Amino acid sequence: MEIRWLEDFIVLARTQHFSRAADEQNVTQPTFSRRIKMLEEEMGVTLVDRNTLPLSLTPAGQDFLQSARQISQILKATKDRCNDIHSQAQNRLSFATSQTLYLNFYKSWLKPFCDDAGIDIELNLNSTAWNSAQFNQALAQNQCDLMLRYWHPSIEPAASKELDGQRHMTVAHEVLLPCSAVLESKKPKYSLPGGSKTPIPYIDYHEDSMLRPVIQSFLQEKLPTPHLQTVNRNFHSVSVKAMIKEGFGIGWLPSRLVNDNLKYGKIQRAGDGEWNIPVEVRLYCLENNPNPNLDRFWTSLTRFLNSEKSPNITDLSSKKRQ
Repeated sequence: MEIRWLEDFIVLARTQHFSRAADEQNVTQPTFSRRIKMLEEEMGVTLVDRNTLPLSLTPAGQDFLQSARQISQILKATKDRCNDIHSQAQNRLSFATSQTLYLNFYKSWLKPFCDDAGIDIELNLNSTAWNSAQFNQALAQNQCDLMLRYWHPSIEPAASKELDGQRHMTVAHEVLLPCSAVLESKKPKYSLPGGSKTPIPYIDYHEDSMLRPVIQSFLQEKLPTPHLQTVNRNFHSVSVKAMIKEGFGIGWLPSRLVNDNLKYGKIQRAGDGEWNIPVEVRLYCLENNPNPNLDRFWTSLTRFLNSEKSPNITDLSSKKRQ
């Protein structure tokens, strides 16, 4: 049974005339009559009394008309809901970021900011395992609308050249801190720069990690030269942090990831401020992205950050509550 047969039958019951009903359904009368006949054959009963003028419904047709109207209303309501769901999905902003930036930024500012602005946003969880190249490919191929990642001059070659029509804003400034496990004396287990005869065990980042070129560039130019011996490589800062806490060596970690650990003495700095590495946190999108909510989000966030003397996106949540 075809849905349009139900619609044909409802129109025929209202007009009580094959010709007028066919006109309303934009088909020829023979075609319309044939469809009503097929409906009756499908039901196995006669629904229309063709011997009366105007046409009338048989008792079975009267009963069937009620069901046809109910089914038609249900289908229309379902279609409307499906269209609404599709529209919401089309307008939803897809967000991609690394595991560390997700932990430090997404819940604390981006999601609350979008909720307050009435903008639907969805995190692409697969992105927490992407490398630098995958982030840029995803943005270029419209697999995500927004991309949040670290930026440093040494990252750019590894992350590929910025795409034509790509725009970005700096939403926060971060510092990579050299960290070490803590001895019972409350002093760091390892301290920079180490010695040539006793190099410090070093927890490095995987070669595809976004932070590795930043730290490598810093170490190559740093004087005095640090004496490090790589004992492990990890992709995520959380994994590097776990290795450091267990005392396997030193490593550089984003300050927001270890502030509480430093505060409560669970991790210590392995060097003073000269060993800190500044980086930016940048938000990227494509200029030609057709999502209607993107420009609204970008404009709202730009206006919000420009209202601060020292823009820092981690202050978003506290400001929203004021």
